[in-house]
Amino acid sequence: MSNLDTILEEARSHLKRLEPHEVLALEDVLVVDIRPAHNRLAEGEIENSVVVERIVLEWRLDPDGDWRLPGFTADTTVVVVCNEGWASSLAARDLQRVGLPNATDLVGGYRGWRAAGLPIREGGSPPVV
Repeated sequence: MSNLDTILEEARSHLKRLEPHEVLALEDVLVVDIRPAHNRLAEGEIENSVVVERIVLEWRLDPDGDWRLPGFTADTTVVVVCNEGWASSLAARDLQRVGLPNATDLVGGYRGWRAAGLPIREGGSPPVV
C-alpha cells in the first residue's frame, strides 16, 4: 500500500460517500465540480453543479469566510465531484476541516454520474474565481 493509498483511506474514513442516485435525491445539496476545464468541455457537467477550481475551493466554501459563495450554510451537504472519485475524497476531507461537517464526494465521480444516465449539461461553465 502506498502512502497515497493510506492518505485516501484515512480521508474516506470520515466521509459518508454518496452514490449518484443518492445525490440526485437530496434537497439541501451543493454539488461542486473541481474537474479541469478540458474534462468539463469534453464530457459535460452535472446539471445544477457549481464549478470551483481546486485552488480556491476552501476559500469559496468556508462557511464563515469573507470569500464564500452565497446560498449554503455549514449544514448544507456539499458533494465534491472530480473525474472518478479520487481527488474529490481529499477535497471533501479538507472541506470538513474548514467547517462543513456534511462535505463528502461522489462515488465514481462525474463519470459514474454520467454512466448512471443522470442529468448533465454541456460543459465549459466558467469557474467561480
